[in-house]
Amino acid sequence: MAGKEMDASTNSKLKILVLAKRQYSGKDLLDDRFGRLRELPLELAKLGHRVAGICFSYRQRQEGVFADYYDRGSCVVWHSVNLGRFAVSGLVKYVVQASRLTREMRPDLIWACSDSFHAIFGARLARICRTKCVVDLYDNFESFKATQLPGVRPLFKRAVRAADGVTCVSRRLADLVVGSYRRDGPLTVLQNAVRPDLFYHRDRTACRQRLGLPVDAKIIGTAGALYANRGIDALFEGFEILAAKDDNLHLAIAGPRQRRIHIPNRPRVHDLGILALEEVPALFSALDVAVVCNRDSAFGRYSFPQKAYEILACRVPLVAAAVGSMNELLAAYPQCLYEPENPKSLAQAIERQLAARTVVDVLTPSWADSARQLADFFEQVVHGNPLPLDN
Repeated sequence: MAGKEMDASTNSKLKILVLAKRQYSGKDLLDDRFGRLRELPLELAKLGHRVAGICFSYRQRQEGVFADYYDRGSCVVWHSVNLGRFAVSGLVKYVVQASRLTREMRPDLIWACSDSFHAIFGARLARICRTKCVVDLYDNFESFKATQLPGVRPLFKRAVRAADGVTCVSRRLADLVVGSYRRDGPLTVLQNAVRPDLFYHRDRTACRQRLGLPVDAKIIGTAGALYANRGIDALFEGFEILAAKDDNLHLAIAGPRQRRIHIPNRPRVHDLGILALEEVPALFSALDVAVVCNRDSAFGRYSFPQKAYEILACRVPLVAAAVGSMNELLAAYPQCLYEPENPKSLAQAIERQLAARTVVDVLTPSWADSARQLADFFEQVVHGNPLPLDN
């Protein structure tokens, strides 16, 4: 009996090929060892699945084969290919290498991630190689500029509709895919998660000292993409409103930014540049109130900001734009929401949190939790008959 159970367990391990772009969310998958597209494949490998990936770099980076190890010996082998200066030759090189790797590996499933191009190509590659394809939508890719190129949107929707499975970052995005794309096949909501070895409650004073921030000040701020299309201007303007009334209020920010954004030029503004992932929890933990900005846009309405879970895992009071998934996550905490792109509303929400210091009490999933959910979904797609839409 034990032998039969062992055989069943062994047979259940999958060969998974991940297709992804190398740069996403302002980070580099390999250089920064960052986020959903790095953590989930690695966690799948820790579960015993054989996982390899090919990442397409739209910027000039070192090409070749890179092994991403976990300290217990689990490994994901990544093959990196550059688009290069001549896009056509770069695309051809990528297609050739992905096709070769698929023939050699003979995966049970291709997980096509990160943008419309990878969804379209992944679905076609799986069809040619007679394997399964699951498309991952970690954002609303229709809001990406590349999807707005002539002919791309219908091809993308067709790929999502025809895929053997779809993973969506939020329930709202899943509802969009079912309603607008007319998808009726297997689909699961796979939210972003956190690394519990990094994001946990820390001593605020120690974190401020570590980052060179004033120990006795009231500090608000954020970390992540400081982009206009994420509504970051509301934070800067909201800070100006509050700073005019409180001489002890400071702003601390970190992350990639656009040249055209206007960061307030004040002694009480602390721009920490681009922090390593390992330093981000120290910044969140140094804050009195952390802010999650967003806009009510085609991007914001269907996103699930990863930083929200990271802030909550650090047990830091939070204020977030009332957009998309944040409305559901903070349904029991309406005082923590502000009207998107409204600096006055944001300033009022921050004032409420500075006074009440409400820490949102919700369960923050780890990447290991999400990987187990993903592995179960993959198993159903490859071997079973999953429900058309999870509940």
